[in-house]
Amino acid sequence: MALNLSLDSLFEQSLFTEDPWWVYILYGANWTIGLAIAAFALAMVIGIIIGTLRTTENRFVSGLCEAWIELFRNIPLIVQIFLWYFVVPELIPPYKDWLIETDPAVAQFVTAFICMGLFTSSRIAEQVRAGIASIPKGLPRAACALGLTTVQTYSKVILPMAMRLIVPPLTSEAMNLVKNTAVALTIGLPELTMRANEMGENTFTFFAAYLWATILYIVIALVVNRLMGWVEKKSAIPGFIAAK
Repeated sequence: MALNLSLDSLFEQSLFTEDPWWVYILYGANWTIGLAIAAFALAMVIGIIIGTLRTTENRFVSGLCEAWIELFRNIPLIVQIFLWYFVVPELIPPYKDWLIETDPAVAQFVTAFICMGLFTSSRIAEQVRAGIASIPKGLPRAACALGLTTVQTYSKVILPMAMRLIVPPLTSEAMNLVKNTAVALTIGLPELTMRANEMGENTFTFFAAYLWATILYIVIALVVNRLMGWVEKKSAIPGFIAAK
């Protein structure tokens, strides 16, 4: 069967709402953006905590953090989302009951949020650890000489500088997370890719559906890139490579 290259179907009314297909797919971008923002926020909080504890001298704590990183970093994302959606609820009955009773889209969103947040946290944790390791050894020693406690040294000296150093790799993680949200279609979340797929399956115009979805992904990625570029410029440390 020849590929239909026509874009006219984008302006036809969708089968699920009164909006045209291009609007129907556009609304899917709301789920994509919302999921990316929520998961990135969760990943940042957990990643900073795990990455910081990874640098402590306590071998037990450091080992637990390393195990966390290796666990979430080495299991494919699609396998993790299936585990969170199909396996974890069986192990936690109250959570299973909540998934059954709540709106399916909300249940799917929460599952994807937890899964992608934890998956990305393992990658951010390693970047935080690397950022801390790149800080000159004299700074923590100077903080200690001034009478700062370990917690004060990390919160007031080490982490503020480390976080500014790792903004460039965090940009890549943010953009990767936007693309990874497409995995959520496997559990039914009506995000951008799933809605484009629905249009293709119902109208047999996959070219138009995925062309529009591709354009939306590019726009979202460019916005993220520009936003993180602005953050990088504002947070650059004079004297370091990241400074401009």
